[in-house]
Parts: sequence; structure tokens; C-alpha cells
Amino acid sequence: MPVERVIATEAALDLLSEIVAEHGPVVFVQSGGCCDGSSPMCYRKGDYLIGMRDVKLGEVAGAEVWVSAALFEIWKHSQMILDAGPGHGAGFSLDTGRGRCFLSKARVFTDAEWEKIGNIEV
Repeated sequence: MPVERVIATEAALDLLSEIVAEHGPVVFVQSGGCCDGSSPMCYRKGDYLIGMRDVKLGEVAGAEVWVSAALFEIWKHSQMILDAGPGHGAGFSLDTGRGRCFLSKARVFTDAEWEKIGNIEV
């Protein structure tokens, strides 16, 4: 079984499904900055320009998940868990105002998982 750098909970998949039904394909960006940048932001695909040094962690339900290179260096030994819970979203993220928002959690890869996944150079 492959080791994924990003996975999603049922709550996140439910919210994502609602947003995709309304807006079409989306992309997630986690910048690691303060305030709004510390939450995963959900944008219509094409509305956010991915930077040359951004790192694609993977996809959840067809939605690409990107992080800044600086954040990847901090999280590279961890699996991102995209979740959703009560909240209002932030900024231009498509979860804003829905009463639920996307959250990111993480867990450290086991040694066996790390051997399978390896490091991505940024």
C-alpha cells in the first residue's frame, strides 16, 4: 500500500464535495504563514498561482494540495491530514461563511513509511 503525504477525513471530503459541486475543481494551498496562511486555503483551480518552489503533497478527491517550500521543510517527515470542523474559514478560501472550515493536522511518518516515501528535494 502506498504511503500518501496528504490524506483527508470524511468531514473534509464532505465539505470538499459541497464546494466542488458549487464551484467546480479546486486546489488547496497551505502557506504556513501567520493568520489566514496557517489554515489550508481552498481556491477554484486556476484562481491561485502556484509558485515555482511550492511543493505538491498530493491530491484528495482530485484536488491538488500544495505547501510552501519553507513549510515542506518543517513538515517533510509528517503526513498532512486535511480535516474540517466548525468555523467560518478565512480570506478568499471557498469554505468561508459555511459554518465549517478546513483544518490541517499532521502525524509523523513511521520509520517504515519514511523508507517507502523518501525525501523530496526542494
